[in-house]
Amino acid sequence: MFRWYVVNTYSGHENKVKHNLEHRVVSLNQRRAVRQVVVPTESVTEMKDNQRVVTEKRTMPGYVLVNMDLNEDSWALVKGTPGVTGFVGASNEPVPLTQAEVDRLLHRETAERPRSRAQFSIGESVKVVSGPLSDFSGEISEINEDGARLKVLVSIFGRETPVEVGFDQVKKI
Repeated sequence: MFRWYVVNTYSGHENKVKHNLEHRVVSLNQRRAVRQVVVPTESVTEMKDNQRVVTEKRTMPGYVLVNMDLNEDSWALVKGTPGVTGFVGASNEPVPLTQAEVDRLLHRETAERPRSRAQFSIGESVKVVSGPLSDFSGEISEINEDGARLKVLVSIFGRETPVEVGFDQVKKI
C-alpha cells in the first residue's frame, strides 16, 4: 500500500537527495515500490530593489517526502541513498503521514497566495514612496509579515506619528 513517509536528510542537500533517490529507484528497478519523491516548497514574494520577486523556499529544511510501498527492499533503497540519515518515526521506524498532513505539506488544501517575507527590521529608517505620506521618512516600529505591513513612526508637525504602510510603499534609506 502506497503511503507518504518523511525522510531526514542533511540540511541543504534535499534536492540532491531527491535526485539521487530517483536515480537509485530507476537503476535498482524499484519503480513499482517508489512512486514519488518531493521536496516540500512554497512560493515566497520578497521585495528586492523595490521589485517583487517570487522565489521557492523549502518549507521543511532537512526533510524529503517519499510516496512508497514500504517493504524491506524499498526501505533499504531509501536508507542507502547518499545524504539520507533515516526515516522520521519512533526509533527510526518509518511512520506514514496522515492524508491531512500530506495535503498541508504539499499545499493541496487551498490555493494559497504567495507569502511575503520582510526585508526590513525594527528600528530601520525608511522613506515612504507612495500613498498620501509619500516623501516622508521614518523609523520602523512594528513588522506584520502576515499582512505585509509595517508600522512606521513618521514625524508630522514635529511629533512622531505611527503610520501603517505596505512593504511595497516604502524603501530603505
